[in-house]
Amino acid sequence: MLSFRASLALSLLAVLAAVPAFAAHTHRTTTPAGRSRSLHKAAPKAVHRLHGQQAIDPERVTQIQQALIRQHYLTTDANGKWDATTEAAMQKYQADQGWQTKLMPDSRALLKLGLGPDYSTAINAKNSTFAPPPPVTTIPAPQVDGFTAAAGVSR
Repeated sequence: MLSFRASLALSLLAVLAAVPAFAAHTHRTTTPAGRSRSLHKAAPKAVHRLHGQQAIDPERVTQIQQALIRQHYLTTDANGKWDATTEAAMQKYQADQGWQTKLMPDSRALLKLGLGPDYSTAINAKNSTFAPPPPVTTIPAPQVDGFTAAAGVSR
């Protein structure tokens, strides 16, 4: 008598052997000329669309080149073109920092070069000037009562 494992293995093999018999087939018909054709329509080929930024803006390239010049990694003038010299300088800069050198440029490198986002106009920026809040006496009484009730504070 077969063991449980052996009978399980045999039944699994039988199922795997039977699956191709039930697989869907493409039906073909013949044309008057004797050629066969498929009844299924061919799926249209997907169009490959590029997403995201494909190139660095020339103005940004100039900023990067100027920063690399300040750091003594680039000796040419900033021309706004992401050429082999600029790419090699950025790779060298990133390698010296211990960062990846394949993708250009690395966000950490841009931040360290001083080319990060400008938050000087942000609401919570240092040394921002804001108008002082209005005095409490100018807030209408019903509004104050509403704030008090919403806060769950009794007067």
